[in-house]
Amino acid sequence: MDELREQIINCKKCNLCNTRTNAVPGEGNNNADIFLIGEAPGEREDIEGIPFCGRSGNLLTQMLNEIGINREDIFITNIVKCRPPGNRDPEEDEIESCKPYLKLQIALVKPRIICTLGRYSSSLFVKDKISKIHGQIFKFGKYTVIPLYHPAVGLYNPNMKKIMQEDFLKIKDFLKNS
Repeated sequence: MDELREQIINCKKCNLCNTRTNAVPGEGNNNADIFLIGEAPGEREDIEGIPFCGRSGNLLTQMLNEIGINREDIFITNIVKCRPPGNRDPEEDEIESCKPYLKLQIALVKPRIICTLGRYSSSLFVKDKISKIHGQIFKFGKYTVIPLYHPAVGLYNPNMKKIMQEDFLKIKDFLKNS
């Protein structure tokens, strides 16, 4: 994993390398049962080189804690490892450039469950709107995938927090019953 981290930090496969402050490879337990995938680093993540370290990350950590999971026990990363300028959506070539890194991270960690955070990471597995698939359990080969709303949804729309909490409970239930 350390070698892969260095490859990501030094990556120049797409133009995002020209505008990033730091690449954000991901962090966490390399033997985690839970593997979370977000979209792309935001401004704070770009500065610190740590995924989900801003307001969305605080809400994510809170929601994990509510189901008895410590952030240190999971592995968390993004599809795209560098911040798109102005927090724009990642472009297809940027996603394609980073996909091999993500696939290798998943293969190295070997999680019991992959939780996607938002529409971009969910679309890697399920080609449907996040509003239709959130909280459902899907099987993809040896992996179980649960698409979740991105934590930013709960920041911008506090009414969504209850739905998000219910979806997070499905993670706990899955781990308990499998």
